[in-house]
Amino acid sequence: MSGPSGTPIRNVAVVSSVGAGKTSLVEAMLFAAGSIPVRGTVAQGSTASDYDAEEQHRHHSLNASVLQFDWKGTRMTVIDTPGDRSFQGDTLAALRAVDAVILVVSAGSGVRADLGRVWSTAKELGLPGLLFVTDLDKDGVSFERTLSSCREILEDVQILPLTVLGGRSSAGDSVVDLLNHVLVSSSPDLPKVQVSPVPATLTELVAEAKKPLIEAAAEVDDSLLEQYLADGELPTDEIRRGLVEAVHRGVLLLALSGSALANLGVASLLDAIVALLPSPAEAGGAGWQGTDPRDGVSLHRSADSTEPMSALVFKTTIDPFMGRMSFLRVCSGALTADTHLYNATRSTREKGGHLFSVLGKKFTPIASLAAGEIGAIAKLKETQTGDTLCDEHHPIIFTPLALPRPVLSVAIDPKSKTDIEKVSLGLHKIVEEDPTLGVTRDDETKELVLSGLGQLHLDVAVERLRRKYGAEVALHTPRVPYKETIRQGASAQGKYKKQTGGHGQYGDCWLQLAPLPHGQGFTFENKIVGGTIPRNFIPAVEKGVVEAMREGILAGFPVVDVQATVYDGSYHVVDSSEMAFKIAGSMAFKKAMEAAHPVLLEPLMQVEVSCPDDYVGAVIGDLNSRRGRITTVTARGHMESIQAVVPLAEMLKYAPTLNALTGGRGEYSMEFSSYEEVPRDLAAKVIEEARAGKAMTTSV
Repeated sequence: MSGPSGTPIRNVAVVSSVGAGKTSLVEAMLFAAGSIPVRGTVAQGSTASDYDAEEQHRHHSLNASVLQFDWKGTRMTVIDTPGDRSFQGDTLAALRAVDAVILVVSAGSGVRADLGRVWSTAKELGLPGLLFVTDLDKDGVSFERTLSSCREILEDVQILPLTVLGGRSSAGDSVVDLLNHVLVSSSPDLPKVQVSPVPATLTELVAEAKKPLIEAAAEVDDSLLEQYLADGELPTDEIRRGLVEAVHRGVLLLALSGSALANLGVASLLDAIVALLPSPAEAGGAGWQGTDPRDGVSLHRSADSTEPMSALVFKTTIDPFMGRMSFLRVCSGALTADTHLYNATRSTREKGGHLFSVLGKKFTPIASLAAGEIGAIAKLKETQTGDTLCDEHHPIIFTPLALPRPVLSVAIDPKSKTDIEKVSLGLHKIVEEDPTLGVTRDDETKELVLSGLGQLHLDVAVERLRRKYGAEVALHTPRVPYKETIRQGASAQGKYKKQTGGHGQYGDCWLQLAPLPHGQGFTFENKIVGGTIPRNFIPAVEKGVVEAMREGILAGFPVVDVQATVYDGSYHVVDSSEMAFKIAGSMAFKKAMEAAHPVLLEPLMQVEVSCPDDYVGAVIGDLNSRRGRITTVTARGHMESIQAVVPLAEMLKYAPTLNALTGGRGEYSMEFSSYEEVPRDLAAKVIEEARAGKAMTTSV
């Protein structure tokens, strides 16, 4: 696949767990390509990809960074992705924009268990990849031992070395390229490498290591297998063809050895990306699938510049200097700067701004983007992450990004009145940049709630709110939206009588309350006969009941699932009014509820926990301790999916516990299920705390 000038294209994401060395590797790739004069370091906060202030402070990636450069005539787009699961939304969005992945493993810190999760995600998206084992310049580490650990975790793919360490040479450290049978020597301080023949001392080692590569290449094609069995050898071009096929199918993961910090093996990795990973035209098999927004018919777009223009927005940033920037992948056709676009997702027209190539925080203006290319476009007003941009005469909507839903929430209180507007504006923009964050105003608790994928996710969002928008906030655990209801019927009179100098106030009604099934809400019935209450005052009685239901008698929580029937009463020809009957209705409701055996209800959540089967017992035990009811346990490969119904009050701080129970390998999602009565002993505690809090608020 080529860009506008005929330049071949490769789009890859660098993925792994936290601390594996992704950012250091990307920095070394930029240095090897000559895109940066000096390599920065994560420790010093001087890398091209970790340019955000929070990333520099915390010393690891929190955002997906786009970095574009040329390598031996190929246009490379490398996306450095966050490793922390709290920021997996950015990683998943980036994976939709690329055609392959580079999986990074540190021989020094070891292979982490969540490597399997990262690779599984890539395979689900149909992305082939390469494996780069870094930190091999450290003492006591082993390339083979690291590959063995990878094979234990990645059981569904064959892992074979493509390069091995070659030892020291006059040019510095070196790796042996098994496929091309050359020694590639490099120096930490020089971008260029020296290529030389493999020394005789390594010939036997290379022959032994190359044999599995030949066999893997032969197995993908019957003609190659026959040739190999007949001759015991294959030409290098045929080996390369077989390896490319196996890599593209996702059945083979070729491993390269090196060290990002020592600039060792990085040039060989770049060569392998060009030689072995797919171009946009080769990736994904069938290209890009979507639907016609007009009739829902399935559509197909190929990475071909002659097709109608279509593009997927995978990231949005709001920069104080550059303004709003939308990062996109052109899926088909060509996109030119300052042109009119159609947002098929939102059915709106957009006036496109300037186009840019991207190198971290550096944006370089360009005239156009061809099919398969990635870039940024400025100042789109309506477009959000996940939207499809296209030719209005040939509309298409690509499948939306499958982003994880928030699981951890905090309530936010502005520290001062001057912060209220800043908080509102800042949160709106932060959520635009990171759609895995959620901001809601709870109608029942009246709290502003910020939700995210983990504690670090929320901490970073609050820090950005302070740093970028000057908004100071206080955080606390959100209140649980309890409700109240009744368990039996009861009747009561509400009589409001007030005499003043002129007209008085008089309203008198009798109410019958009855419980309704869960989820029925509220119904009101009029059974007045004989005109004991004039018809024009009945709506006022109902209004009084509805207002009284906003604060129940147990602890001031809203009342639900009640039927109220007005069946008797009296009125005064002069003093009765709508206001008087409204107050009477409220009084009658409160008295009747006291006699109707009121109880407290709590929200239950439908929870799904995914974890390796080794941890199922611990997870189920913990859910049971949280008053959870396990409904199903389903095996999904090496993972188990546990479905349970758990009270929300027990899930507010579940994320850290699940991480501790599963070594960071578990994840969960939850959504509202229903309301259920709180056990009596717990209800008494909740009521006491609610009354104490209300009394404190009143006294203040």
